[in-house]
Amino acid sequence: MSHTSFPDAVREHADLARGALLVGLVGAGIGPSLSPALHEGEARRLGLRYRYRRIDLADWALPPEAVGDVLAITREAGYRGLNITHPCKQAVLPHLDELSADAAALGAVNTVVFESGRAIGHNTDWYGFTRGLAVGLPGAGLDSVVQLGAGGAGAAVAHGLLTAGAGTVRIFDLDADRRDALVESLRSRFGAPRATAGHADGLAAAVGAADGLVHATPTGMAEHPGLPLPADLLRRDLWVAEVVYRPLDTALVTAARARGCRVLDGGRMFAYQAAAGFKLFTGEDPDVDRMLSHFDHLVRTSGERTTDAR
Repeated sequence: MSHTSFPDAVREHADLARGALLVGLVGAGIGPSLSPALHEGEARRLGLRYRYRRIDLADWALPPEAVGDVLAITREAGYRGLNITHPCKQAVLPHLDELSADAAALGAVNTVVFESGRAIGHNTDWYGFTRGLAVGLPGAGLDSVVQLGAGGAGAAVAHGLLTAGAGTVRIFDLDADRRDALVESLRSRFGAPRATAGHADGLAAAVGAADGLVHATPTGMAEHPGLPLPADLLRRDLWVAEVVYRPLDTALVTAARARGCRVLDGGRMFAYQAAAGFKLFTGEDPDVDRMLSHFDHLVRTSGERTTDAR
């Protein structure tokens, strides 16, 4: 596809969906995303006319910063809103008219609603992770947690952990400036002792002393295969939570289970954040348990427990 075809393609989606509530997903490499099927399936069960379209920047070789153009074109075309995924959750911020309290605190947006001519950014990722952790790993120790990743998903997860009562969260990221900015933001909201910056040479010791490990980087996605840390750092009494949901069985999930860890894959976070986003778009309360069951069905029938996209 060419750059010049991009606005026309977006408008064509709007024309085909005329009369329905139209929502899109913006990111790069999102072809395998389960979001369209999950959202449209719940809408059918609620009797709503609802269309969910992928807007993949990779199809037009567009950079993350092009998300601003996407917002302008989709708003003009009559979209109700957009889900925002990797790598645009922070790049989208300068293009919004307003942020919810959670999105402003996190500095990351995964849901945009067009309302009264304004683009309003929300973040449902932190709720999705926190709810998934409570349901999927009940009773998990939270005195000390190590988190890998300080990007958009990492900001949401760290906020969720501290909101859920984590004692301390030590954050590691290859981008030291991004890591430090997230730590400072968390300290301003939750207190200095509860968020600390990790350094590569201290990863082994930090994981060895932690109750749990949360992974919030793209490593493990089809485009970024592999493990985010040495497998020998995983131990039986360490719980492990993954943010990547496709594949569901990432290399980290597989390695952690093999070593006897309690494991939370990325599926619950995905389903819970999707349910929260669905309500923002439609104003209707989705059946969350039904969406979870539908997600499980989609994963089974896709045959891809093991190739990501929100």
